Amino acid sequence: MKIPIGVSKRHVHLTKETLVKLFGIENLKVRNYINQPGEFASLSTVNLKTDTNIIEKVRVVGPIRGYDQVEVTRSDAKLLGLNPPTRKSGDIKGSAPITLIGPNGEVNLNEGVIIAQRHVHLGQELAQELDFKNDEVVLAYKDGKKLFDAVVKIKDPSYVELHIDIEESNIYNLEHGEEVEIYKCGK
Repeated sequence: MKIPIGVSKRHVHLTKETLVKLFGIENLKVRNYINQPGEFASLSTVNLKTDTNIIEKVRVVGPIRGYDQVEVTRSDAKLLGLNPPTRKSGDIKGSAPITLIGPNGEVNLNEGVIIAQRHVHLGQELAQELDFKNDEVVLAYKDGKKLFDAVVKIKDPSYVELHIDIEESNIYNLEHGEEVEIYKCGK
């Protein structure tokens, strides 16, 4: 099956409580919608701070979540002096700490920094049709050459897309919107 690539840059997901502490507001304002239904890049940005360094103006992605999460690349992590795990979104237990700085204050997170695991967004109906299971590992190919594996993320509604980060897009010479083929492992 051919699906488009979605290239992700560093970004932050926030709880309502953290949003209030950082910005003094209870809702994010939309800058632009992104492909996944209901998700958007907000007008808000934060600075990421560690004892080693600061990365400024990191976009907050909405909507509000039930957890605070910071998604960075390997190069970002190195710059910040962190060694975050590669994980699925939302799997932040025991991940790297960070300080978030907004215009109204700072929030110290004891955990929350991850490198996002490559993943394929599929809706339930298409996943059943293709016989893909949630968290199943699939293989991505371009021009008949195996590139990498990714995990399946089944959620309704979903925009069918394989998410990788900006560094992976450079490594594999893939652009946002470019199509790759995905296959079940062993097929």
